[in-house]
Amino acid sequence: MASIFTKIINGEIPCYKIAENEHYFAFLDINPIAEGHTLVIPKKEVDYIFDLDEETLQGLITFAKKVARTIDGSLNPIRTGVIVEGLEVPHAHVHLIPIYTEHQPVALGHKIEVTKERMAEIAGIISEAFSE
Repeated sequence: MASIFTKIINGEIPCYKIAENEHYFAFLDINPIAEGHTLVIPKKEVDYIFDLDEETLQGLITFAKKVARTIDGSLNPIRTGVIVEGLEVPHAHVHLIPIYTEHQPVALGHKIEVTKERMAEIAGIISEAFSE
C-alpha cells in the first residue's frame, strides 16, 4: 500500500508544493513547528532513509540543500535546521525547519497553528523563489 507521501506525489492528496524534479518532491508539513516547515522526500518509496541507495540519498540531501537555501533567501530565518526522525510516515523524509529566533523550540511535535491561507502564501513565496 502506498504511503501518504506517495499519494501526495501522485496528486491523490493535496499539498502545499514547494518544489519537484524527476526524483524528489518538497512540500509544506501540515503540522508545522515553524512557518515554512518543509518536508523533502524521494519519489522512490523507501521507509528508512539509510536504506536508500547511495545515489538517491545523495540526491535527496542535495535537493534538500537547494530547498533550504531557497527558504533562507525567501523567508529570512536565521538559518534552516534539519531533522531526520523518520518514524511518523514509512517513507524516507527530511524536515527543513526555518529558525527565526535563538530560543525557538525546534522539536517535532511542537506544532504551531498556521492558517490554510498563510500556508498557501508561504508555499507561493518559497516555490516562486525556487530554481533547480
